[in-house]
Amino acid sequence: MEATHNTISVLMLPWLAHGHISPFLELAKKLTTRNIHIYFCSTAINLGPIKQLSKKYSLSIEFVELHLPSLPELPPHYHTTNGLPPHLMPTLKKAMDMASPNITTILKQLKPDLVIYDFLQILAPSLAQSQNIPAVEFMVMSATLTSFYMHLANNPGVEFPSPEIYLQDYEVGKFANDSEDGDRILECFHQSSEIVLIRTFREIEAKHIDYLSVLAKKKIVPVGPLVQDPVEEDEKKEIIEWLNDKEPSSAVFVSFGSEFFLSKEEMQEIAYGLELSMVPFIWVVRFPRGEKVNLQMALPKGFLDRVGDRGMVVEGWAPQKTILKHSSIGGFVSHCGWSSVIESMKFGVPIIAMPMHLDQPVNARLVEAIGAGVEVKRDTKGRLEREEVAKVIRKVLVEKTTQRKAKELKENIENKGEEEIDGVVQELLRLCSKFKE
Repeated sequence: MEATHNTISVLMLPWLAHGHISPFLELAKKLTTRNIHIYFCSTAINLGPIKQLSKKYSLSIEFVELHLPSLPELPPHYHTTNGLPPHLMPTLKKAMDMASPNITTILKQLKPDLVIYDFLQILAPSLAQSQNIPAVEFMVMSATLTSFYMHLANNPGVEFPSPEIYLQDYEVGKFANDSEDGDRILECFHQSSEIVLIRTFREIEAKHIDYLSVLAKKKIVPVGPLVQDPVEEDEKKEIIEWLNDKEPSSAVFVSFGSEFFLSKEEMQEIAYGLELSMVPFIWVVRFPRGEKVNLQMALPKGFLDRVGDRGMVVEGWAPQKTILKHSSIGGFVSHCGWSSVIESMKFGVPIIAMPMHLDQPVNARLVEAIGAGVEVKRDTKGRLEREEVAKVIRKVLVEKTTQRKAKELKENIENKGEEEIDGVVQELLRLCSKFKE
């Protein structure tokens, strides 16, 4: 079959969060190299920055603006989760659901062969299927979390078949609250045409991918890690200079994601933990948008003076991938959001796990189970303790087993190359030709 007959067009509909848009865009780039044309659909505020970064794909990725209905409490700059006040999250979901006539119009105008949608886009699959267009879900969460959640929903009170994946008592209530989108998640999975794509690889989640397939009665197709290559950033030169002065694998990078903010107490314990560890560190500290917080006041008194050049505290943003890739980094103190876990593995950096909420506790248990990191244990009330923080940081930097496992995963990812993407393309082409019969 000639390549020209191979061309299909795909409409992508990620959820309106950077942690979702980024892997969708990476998948889009991979698919375009296999002769697939992409329509990438999101709100104007989300498309602005990625259009700049994707200029060289301008022929094969077309950006399509999705208009959300105007709600008085949700002006256009809030049509994204970035900087969205948490109490407006339900409103954003409601606005997305209300945008279904606009999605229908886009489908009728573009007539794609296939739709790839996200787990919060609950109306997308039925809108596509009503026009006889197959719709496939792309999960950007781990297979472990998805199977754990589906198991709980399908078999209440029955223990998860992999006992190393569990929740602590203090996490159970929070997990239930965080899972308020549960029905949406299950419904989106159920509606996916025959297969579900998932951002993972079999080396780390084989048994969870297989169990998920049994639970969902669908073929689960891993797409690989999908990590964007680091862009060299000029404005953060001082970070690279600081790293260049450190010994190989001697420093830790500390970051808790772009949408989670530490409490005052957590910040204090982490600061004292870093100080006690005696290890060089770069710590990215974030405060909610619009809150005027003095960094000196948020940290323990005299902390910056005491750590001196051993520590670097960066407010707001730092080039995470560039830092993780640097040879001086020997550990990543992370909340274990799935993107951070995958990036850490791609760059061969062991994880010092400090899960906070959502999918993070389950991801942290997986990281520890496969030997790619060590979790910082909390007290029975779920509070962090500085001595434990310091102990785990030192342990990960000194112990060779975790370092070895992290390097092994990195090599594994490098050796596999595009293997998973080839499998994905095969499945998508099969599905499209089936729908056209």
